[in-house]
Amino acid sequence: MAVQGEVVDKTAAMIAGPVAAADWLVIAPVLLPIVAGAVLLMIRHNIRWHALLALVVHAAMVGTNGLLLQRVLAEGPVSMTMGSWLPPFGISFTADALGAAFSLTASVVALVCCAYSVRDIDAAGRRYGFYPFLMLMMAGVSGAFLTGDMFNLYVWFEVFLISSFGLLILGSEKAQIDGATKYAILNLVGTTLFLIATGYLYGTFGTLNMADLATKAGQIGEAAPLMTLATLYLLAFSMKAAAFPLNFWLPASYHTPPVITGALFGGLLTKVGIYALLRSLVMIFAAERLVLAGVIGWVAVATMLIGALGALAQSDIRRIAGFLVISGVGIMLAGIALGSNGGLSGAIFYALHSMLALSALYLLGGLMCQRGGSFSLHSLSGLYGASPFLAALAFIISLAVAGLPPGSGLWPKVMLVRAALDVGAWQIAAAILLSGFLATIALGRVFILAFWRERAGDKATTAGVISVSGCCALVVLVLAMLAMGVLPEPFIRLSTTAASGLLDASAYVHAVFPAGSGS
Repeated sequence: MAVQGEVVDKTAAMIAGPVAAADWLVIAPVLLPIVAGAVLLMIRHNIRWHALLALVVHAAMVGTNGLLLQRVLAEGPVSMTMGSWLPPFGISFTADALGAAFSLTASVVALVCCAYSVRDIDAAGRRYGFYPFLMLMMAGVSGAFLTGDMFNLYVWFEVFLISSFGLLILGSEKAQIDGATKYAILNLVGTTLFLIATGYLYGTFGTLNMADLATKAGQIGEAAPLMTLATLYLLAFSMKAAAFPLNFWLPASYHTPPVITGALFGGLLTKVGIYALLRSLVMIFAAERLVLAGVIGWVAVATMLIGALGALAQSDIRRIAGFLVISGVGIMLAGIALGSNGGLSGAIFYALHSMLALSALYLLGGLMCQRGGSFSLHSLSGLYGASPFLAALAFIISLAVAGLPPGSGLWPKVMLVRAALDVGAWQIAAAILLSGFLATIALGRVFILAFWRERAGDKATTAGVISVSGCCALVVLVLAMLAMGVLPEPFIRLSTTAASGLLDASAYVHAVFPAGSGS
């Protein structure tokens, strides 16, 4: 009777307690795009309203994510469990500094890309569902960043993978179908591993709540196959993040859809894999991550260098961007391999930067194609004389992606190199510096050939007109990157807070279990 009375009291407290507006902020970034996607399907014949509704909803997502991050930084992690079921049995959404920062940055990128799409997506693309797919993809991305349950992380992975597959084949060109096949097959393998690991996890712990797992994983010791679970998650999420040697699907697929889709994919989807690695290997399987650190470190080095070398070998701007996405994944993996507060802070800061910078690089490629009529460096020339403003944007973006001042990529690389040298991981520090040098050469080659080069006896390829919405969208990202590069202190503090929350999950656990106990 005493136990029953305690459960009733807890349930009553949960129901009667203040389900504050701030609690609903945790699910608002997920609920808004789901509702918007349903509305867009209902008005699928009135395509003139699709872009406007999508813009409004994405702006609302930015606002709610901003309020959520402000709340988390002021008061600590926020949690909401569905249906008044006590955790760990209910479906929990939990936002800490890491999840809220990732979700906010993703929504900013999506809003900018949505503004760019106003001209880029034609009537046929709207009729075939570009904006409903976009809304559902953002629901999956936001849900992955904000869920507090491993199985629901799998569910949100499936949501954004299915919708991203729809975006990838929109247009049904031969190259798109070929790229989508490679994208689907390897992601299916990764998803299967993820599901197997999650079933194994539940069989071991009897719970999938992340806060509960973080508490129990440190107590169960050698009585459970924790190393097997950690390795399975490492494989599954490395596939999602496009880490070496499982990265060949990304450069084979991201250049095939419209540039707006490539910008969304390059900026956001691999970061969900990185986020999942941070959440699982650092917060839950901390001891196992320490054992796997050497393997993760060498995978990071290989991913960085192969991505940078691949970018050097390409002549298509979209393929160059795809390989630089891979190189960035290696830099973030380096922070996970280091596992220190400095290493994790650098990885988180770099992930926030990469969302902005790689999306901007794809959008820049789209504007260059609008002006010059091609994505190929063999065809583009004379863009500096035709559009000095576009050249200035390209120069700033190149600095940011390469990690040079005053771009946003400088400070996270400095943090990671310092963290690597502090523990004697010279190979990681050297790989970060070398990959940055190679990326500088690759982007410098783009600038020299496309902007500075003038063909003798031939007119520069400057026949097209750049869209105003595309320029405005790119300016927003460039300003954000400059802010991160010139005034890095707030972002360093945010990244450090997020890393501390992973290394010490007590505040996260307390947000889910206010009484301080698990199941």
